[in-house]
Amino acid sequence: MISAAIAYWAVVFALGFVLGTIRVLWLAPQTGVLAATALEIPFMLLASWWIAGWLMMRFGIASRGAALVMGLGAFALLLASECVLAITLVGASPGQWLTGFVQPHAMLGLAGQGVFAIIPWLRLLLRPTAAGT
Repeated sequence: MISAAIAYWAVVFALGFVLGTIRVLWLAPQTGVLAATALEIPFMLLASWWIAGWLMMRFGIASRGAALVMGLGAFALLLASECVLAITLVGASPGQWLTGFVQPHAMLGLAGQGVFAIIPWLRLLLRPTAAGT
């Protein structure tokens, strides 16, 4: 489960780093930060859905509990990574990073990250049973 969480975090974080760079450098100046964030989130969640399913098969994640550990572990790694990036790239303190979540675009992003955290669990919850229901 921990290996699956690390893999889920790593793949989605790498994609998010690329899309986030595009959002910050090109999209946000054209649309504004909130709109740019709102445009990025569906792509990230769709990719997260696909990546989670692929990794769940690869790591044999078949129980809802294991899926929840995978997602919440990846979420914890994601938040820690973002905090480290804020400190090293922007020069923010951990407190400043946390305070940034009061901004509407940051709240929207955090909501998207919350969905990212439960996607592995949702995949199992919504999976059709053998009886076809």
